[in-house]
Amino acid sequence: MFAVIQTGGKQYRVSEGTVLRVEKLLADAGATVEFGEILMVGEGASVKLGKPFLSGAKVTATVQAHGRSAKVRIVKFRRRKHYLRQGTHRQSYTEIKVTGITG
Repeated sequence: MFAVIQTGGKQYRVSEGTVLRVEKLLADAGATVEFGEILMVGEGASVKLGKPFLSGAKVTATVQAHGRSAKVRIVKFRRRKHYLRQGTHRQSYTEIKVTGITG
């Protein structure tokens, strides 16, 4: 069984046991979180689509860890204009493991 969930403005295809990194969630490590914005649930050839979300469907997961991704350099540069701006960014994430899909 698989599901397509929406969290943090992104969509993820998950199945039971999947470990993935999503945008930072406000939950402690080891806590259980529920995702209610389910776009699609499928098992074999049968697929249920939501318009836009499925009612009564949910995905449960446990928070494994919080972290920050690799550093990304940001450079603004205009040649021959004496203009150079440099910066960096590290995006925070939450690593979750899907424990159950209902729907």
